[in-house]
Amino acid sequence: MALSISTVSASVLGTQHSRTRHARTARTLSKRWFHDDESHPVHEMFRRGDRKNDGQTYPAVGSPEWTALFPSDEPDASQMPQAWKDALKAAVDAGKIPDIPQTTVDPDDEQPVYPAGVDPMRPEICNWGSGCKQPEDIWNGLDGHFAVNFDDGPYDEGSATLYDFLAAREPRIPTTHFLVGRHIRNLPDIFSRLVTELDVDVAVHSYTHRQLTLLSNEDVLAELAWTMEIIRQSTGGRIPKFWRPPTGDADNRIRAIAKEVLGMEMIMWNANTDDYSIAMGQTTVAAVTAKFSDWAEGPKSPGLIVLEHETSNTSVQLFIDAVPVLEAAGWKWASVAQITEGHVDPHGAYLNVDDDGYVSAGVVSELSGYDDSDADEPSSGTDSTAGNEVAGSDETTSPPKEADRDGSETTNPPKGVDQDDKNLKTTPEESSALSVTSSTRILVSAFVVGAFWNL
Repeated sequence: MALSISTVSASVLGTQHSRTRHARTARTLSKRWFHDDESHPVHEMFRRGDRKNDGQTYPAVGSPEWTALFPSDEPDASQMPQAWKDALKAAVDAGKIPDIPQTTVDPDDEQPVYPAGVDPMRPEICNWGSGCKQPEDIWNGLDGHFAVNFDDGPYDEGSATLYDFLAAREPRIPTTHFLVGRHIRNLPDIFSRLVTELDVDVAVHSYTHRQLTLLSNEDVLAELAWTMEIIRQSTGGRIPKFWRPPTGDADNRIRAIAKEVLGMEMIMWNANTDDYSIAMGQTTVAAVTAKFSDWAEGPKSPGLIVLEHETSNTSVQLFIDAVPVLEAAGWKWASVAQITEGHVDPHGAYLNVDDDGYVSAGVVSELSGYDDSDADEPSSGTDSTAGNEVAGSDETTSPPKEADRDGSETTNPPKGVDQDDKNLKTTPEESSALSVTSSTRILVSAFVVGAFWNL
């Protein structure tokens, strides 16, 4: 499959992606948002325009024009679009953002620390990295499923190895990738491969991988919203529904900004490979391999959400080597963004994708005002889906302990790239009925920026 990249106006084409072959279907997307509350500020921040043409022309991903749209380093909050600033102010004024003090860096362990007298485990603070969890946090997987996910991509070493494996693998393994916005900007070719060739979900990590409790409300919003924006403008208008804070550093203030302003839910983990620690000499390949073996043979309720990274060939190879071990033990694969509602939802990763998995290129914009008349009838097209049955039955380790903070920071990040890095309840009947079959994923036939399929 090849891509031809050009600069074009937004198209009304949408595609549905089969797990075994690419199939193109032309259709217009309904005006309906797939977000429960249409008064949510995310509708103004990333407003959908006219379904036939949102009035914008997008530069090609990786072009100088595209690159210039996004911050080159830590985003300047004062330069955010006014709609973003207004949404944050409205949330603060409405009392939706808790007034929790920012942390500072502890000189002894270089980790965030609150001012004296502020306990991160108190319910009104509740820092996840310190071990405090809120009921709405997602950290346990679906029974019997290994929820596959990787942090910190795209990266110029491990990502290529991982994508080669995923592309060649049959049946496909569905994955979620928590992306760093600056990495997307710096490595557009690797990112483009992720979203055009592979069967994946994309989610938000942050823009520059800063620990968020250290930042002001405005800087937190800039880190998350700019990552949403670069994903939106580079994937056919998809708006991520899920995010994960760098190093697990999120308290109630950070949760609220992500949820109340951006509409995102936080996905964490209940098991940690510590793969990022290998390069720092804090663990070994043998130790991580042993963890995978233990998880494979462990209980399957709750399911596993294992913290993994695509930032080195070593960490990626550990996952690749674990695949046959996990399958032999009866695990089923699922993308972590697909299992947050207590069942496998192949179209659950985005705020603006319909039940058939469609999103139209260019239908999301910051234009104000749009026609809510009924969409045109879909034009004819072809579609093909196939099953993705993978081994499966029991799973997991115990919920994460305080030490499960994702501390994956590396020195000398390549090419300006840095490194990271609902507790689900299902009945036995639901779990046994679930399998990752006929899971049709989203891909975009026309990049928002004009990358077209040549099938």
